[in-house]
Amino acid sequence: MELANNLKYYREKAGFTQEEVANELRVTWQSISRWENGKSYPDLDNLVLISELYQVSIDHLIKENEELFKKIDQNAQEIQDKKQKLREIEQEVLQITSKEKDESLLLLLLAAVSSLIFPLGLLLIGFVLIRNKRQNRFYKLIWLVALIVLFINVYSGIGIVGDYLGWGEVHIEKIE
Repeated sequence: MELANNLKYYREKAGFTQEEVANELRVTWQSISRWENGKSYPDLDNLVLISELYQVSIDHLIKENEELFKKIDQNAQEIQDKKQKLREIEQEVLQITSKEKDESLLLLLLAAVSSLIFPLGLLLIGFVLIRNKRQNRFYKLIWLVALIVLFINVYSGIGIVGDYLGWGEVHIEKIE
């Protein structure tokens, strides 16, 4: 009786009707029905063809594997559930990442403007570098511009402080 149940189980799992299987095996659909109801059994040749058609071994067709079938069905259902949860999580991640705005242009503009203002420019460059994220479109360019602006700020800062302290002043005195 277990063979009959297995034949029906694997036929339904493969998605075939009794008529389709009958056409493939060149038998009547009534023969398939009798095999699945346990009233008769397929011969060895038909059993081999059935195993190829359903893509299962003859062992699986003949042996009593009711517990295995239940576990297989249960595992298949768990896999489907986990795949669905994974899809939902992926959708949430996409929604979250799409909400984050790309600040590249704003950071580049802020870095460029900060090159004009000596003491405030040093602070703004720090802010720009902290806000710069790898997801930004111009991540590396922002770093490059920030380093250039930092150099400009330091250079102009040295000049301003030097002027204030009188560094490098040349006094020309007329000697008589």
